[in-house]
This record gives sequence, structure tokens and C-alpha cells, in this order.
Amino acid sequence: MLFPTTVVGSMPRPSFVRDLLRPETRAELGVDEVTRRMDAAVAYVVAMQETAGLDIISDGEWRRLSYIGVIADICEGFEVTFKGDQPWTTAVAPLQATKPGIVAREALFVREHSRCQPKVALPSPYLLGLRMWDEERSAAAYPTREAFMQALVPVLRDELTALREAGIRYVQFDDPHLCLFVDPRVRRQYDDPAREMDLCVGLLNEILDGFDDLETAVHLCRRNKARQGWVGEGGYGPIMPHLARLNVRAYMLEFAIPVAGDYDVLTQLPDDRRIGLGCVDCRGEHIDTAEEIVARVAGALEFVDADRLFLHPDCGFAPGSAADIPIDEAYAKLTAEVEAARILREKHG
Repeated sequence: MLFPTTVVGSMPRPSFVRDLLRPETRAELGVDEVTRRMDAAVAYVVAMQETAGLDIISDGEWRRLSYIGVIADICEGFEVTFKGDQPWTTAVAPLQATKPGIVAREALFVREHSRCQPKVALPSPYLLGLRMWDEERSAAAYPTREAFMQALVPVLRDELTALREAGIRYVQFDDPHLCLFVDPRVRRQYDDPAREMDLCVGLLNEILDGFDDLETAVHLCRRNKARQGWVGEGGYGPIMPHLARLNVRAYMLEFAIPVAGDYDVLTQLPDDRRIGLGCVDCRGEHIDTAEEIVARVAGALEFVDADRLFLHPDCGFAPGSAADIPIDEAYAKLTAEVEAARILREKHG
């Protein structure tokens, strides 16, 4: 199929879903009752994506405190605290994978409740190291941030194995911090930014080794602050040599925001890789029309063949559990994405 459509991962969380994620709700109702209600909620967001017409869907990441917090569901060794409504997860003890295969079970639920292909997203070890290792609280378990990152590799490889055994094809690794190196202000914060990028890519390649039968992707964005916009600015050029060494089948890149740079950088990616084109804004209130989306894709088609492209929003619609994007707004944007794909298929099919 030309121009398959998908999401990046998270969908807006209604208030009742946020309430179900609260520890006090779990304590009051019990795990089984919270799970029953969450199953009903996820079935709803699956049906919403189907109705929009998407080809590859997620569970909205509604079961997760945050898109990176899933690692604390898989492993013991973390402490979760809250800054307001925002969870903050810190490694405080050696990791023990006490609940492996969680992401596979989540994906199987989606498959059982949909005719679409399910996709799961996992955080990259580099991103987890930056967010979850603390020099004071983590050092007793992992003396360096890099040691913690390395400890995550076998955990994430086991999740890929479980996904393969469950017959799930689409797996995405998220690493917005790798994308932040497009910004010269970020690069100046590091003595050797190239080494940081190499570390990120090397860790991911260790995880991906031997999983060529899966449709793997990496998602890159300049941090998603929802209505507040983004963090990093700049085109992809500075990170392209590192992306080219990443052993994924596809790159999911944002281009709907005005600071993402030009499409000509796409020619620097290996010809045998697919490119997910972020062509739908997920941050602002404006709902892109199908024609606006088609125009963005047309810009990319000047440099990439149509059969290499698939369509998605720039990022998830709920970058944090407290992000407040109306779910009907997301539905309208996804419906426009699907209509744009229909127009493009008629033209290029």
C-alpha cells in the first residue's frame, strides 16, 4: 500500500483515564478493577483510530504513566515520584525484570480488538539514561549513567523477543533527545556531542541486532511541549550521518513544525529505508486540512520515491500524562491524515 497511515504513539488522555493512572485510584479500587476499566478505555481509543481510517494503530499509551515510564512497569529498581501531575521515575536499585513481555501483551490486546495492525513504542536506552539516572540516587546501583544505559539493553531485547513471539511486526523506539542534537545550543552543552550520538545509536543497534524480521523504526522529534510548542530547533543535517548508521527499517521524522528544516536532507538516508513523514501538527489548535497535508508530502516527494513514505503526526498527542489536547481534535487531525493519504494514492497509485 502506498502512503500507509499511522500514529506516533500516545493519544490524548481524557480525565477519567488520568484518574485511572493515579496510584491512589489503584489503591482504592484494586488492580483488577482498574485493569477492567482501562481495558474498556483502550478499546475505545482503538475504535477511534479505526474509525479515523488509520492503517497502523497504537493503544494510545493509555496504560502508561509516561511514554518512558513503561520501563518501570517491566522492571523493579525504580522509584516513582510526582511533580504535580507529572510522574518522575528514578533508578535507585539494580534492575530486575519482574514483568517481562508487557508491551507484547498490550499489543495483543489491540490486535484482539481491531482489524488494524498494532504498533508498540519503546523508549531508547539513551533517553532513559538521561531521564532516569540521578548522580546521587542512582550511583549505588549504577556508578555511571552509561552503565545504567547498558543495563537496559538486555531488558529491551527481551521485549523485542516477546513481540516477535506474539507475532507483532511494528516496533518503534522513541528518542527525542537524539533529535535535539540538531540544535547548536544543545550541541554546545556537550564536550563531545558526536560521541553522545554514537552512544545512542550504538545502544540501539545492540538491541536491534538479530531482529531484521521486525518492522522497526525510530521516532525523532524536537521535544513535544503540547500547546507550549517544542524545545529544539534546526534541520536534521547535523544528525544524519548518525541516523544512517542506525539499523532500523524506518525513520519517523517531524516536518509539520516550522523549525524542522528542509526535505532535501532525506536524500542522506539509506535508499533501502522507509521514511515516516510527520505531516500533521500535533501541538497547535489548528486542524490541518487534507490539502495542507498533501502539500507537505509533495515537498518530500521531490526527494523521495512515493513507495518509501508513510504518514503520521509529528509526535504523540499526549507527550506527558498531564498534556491537555482534546481527543476530538486529535480525531479530526487523524481523519484529515487519512483523507490526504487517499488523495495521494489516487494521484500516485
